Amino acid sequence: MAIKFGRPIELRDAPKRRTALASPPLDLTIRPRRNRKAEWARRLVRENVLTTDDLIWPLFVVNGHNVRTPVASMPGVDRLSVDQAVRDAERAAKLNIPCIALFPYTEPSLRDEQGSEALNPDNLVCQSVRAIKKEFPDIGVLCDVALDPFTSHGHDGLIEDGKILNDETVAVLVKQALVQAEAGCDIIAPSDMMDGRVGAIREALDAEGFGDVQIMAYAAKYASAFYGPFRDAIGSAKTLTGDKRTYQMDSANSDEALREVELDIAEGADMVMVKPGMPYLDIVRRVKDTFAMPTFVYQVSGEYAMIAGAARNGWIDGERAMMESLVGFKRAGADGILTYFAPQAAEKLRERE
Repeated sequence: MAIKFGRPIELRDAPKRRTALASPPLDLTIRPRRNRKAEWARRLVRENVLTTDDLIWPLFVVNGHNVRTPVASMPGVDRLSVDQAVRDAERAAKLNIPCIALFPYTEPSLRDEQGSEALNPDNLVCQSVRAIKKEFPDIGVLCDVALDPFTSHGHDGLIEDGKILNDETVAVLVKQALVQAEAGCDIIAPSDMMDGRVGAIREALDAEGFGDVQIMAYAAKYASAFYGPFRDAIGSAKTLTGDKRTYQMDSANSDEALREVELDIAEGADMVMVKPGMPYLDIVRRVKDTFAMPTFVYQVSGEYAMIAGAARNGWIDGERAMMESLVGFKRAGADGILTYFAPQAAEKLRERE
C-alpha cells in the first residue's frame, strides 16, 4: 500500500502519481533562487557586509608581567598584563581592527566602597592606555567609565543605606573620565547608567581641553543575565551584593530605551550603544531608525560564552555561528560591534580578501 493525503491507495495508482510529480513546475517569471545559485552571485546581491572596520576588541588587564590568565567562563579569552595587552594591540593593528576597549581586574586589596582606585592616574587602565598609545598611536582606545571594577560591593555607583546614589556617583565618574583622558584615552564610554552622567562628563572634558575625546554612551544598557562571565573576568562576580535593576534597564522595555538614547544624544554623546546584543536586536533597529546616530552594540560575555562553549563541545560550527551573529548585528542596523570574537572574525575576513 502507498499513502496519498492520508488515505490508502492501490499500487496501481502509483505510476500516475509519479508522473504528476515529474511534470514541469509552474511557469514562474520571478525566481529569487537565481540570486542564490553561486557564491559570486550571493556576493553581488548581499545587503549587509561585515568588515574589520566594524570591530572593537575588549581586553581584560591584570597586574603582573608577561601574564596571560584564562577566563574559565570565556573560552579563548585571557586576562592580560599591561605588556601583553600591548602585544594584543599590535595584533589588532595588524588585523586592521580600529579600536580596542580596556577593562581592569582590580586586586581585592585595592577595592573599597568608593571605588577610589578608579581615580588613580596610575591604575591598570591608565597604565595600559599609555603603553598602547606609545607603541601604537593610531589605534583607538576606548575606556569604560563605571565603578564596578573598583568597588568592594561590585556596583557601578556609590551606595548609601542600600541605595545607589546618582548625583554623587556622577561626580566621581567625571573625575574617572578625566583621569582616563589625561592618560590618552580616545573614547570615554560611560556604562554606569546614572542619570545625567554624559552631560557632566562632556562639560568636564571640554573644560579641561579634551574637546576631541569622544563619548560612546552605553545608552540602552539592560539588567541582564548575560553579563555573568564578564563579572568573572573583572572579579566582581563574588563581590556583587544584590542586583543592578535600580539603574540598568528592564528587559521588557523598548520605548524607554529610546528615551534614554535621546537624553544621551542631547547631553553630547557622539555615539550610542545597546547592550547586550543578540537579545536586543529590536532595540538596535529602533535606535538606528529613530536617531540615525552612530549606533554600536556589545556582544557581551554571555553571548560569546554560549557560542564559544558550544563550539568547543562540538555542538555547533563555531566559526559559522560567530560570523552569523556578527552579520546579524549589522543587519539590525549597528555601525560597529564590541565583541570578544574580534581577532578571530578579522582573521576570517582576511581569508576572504
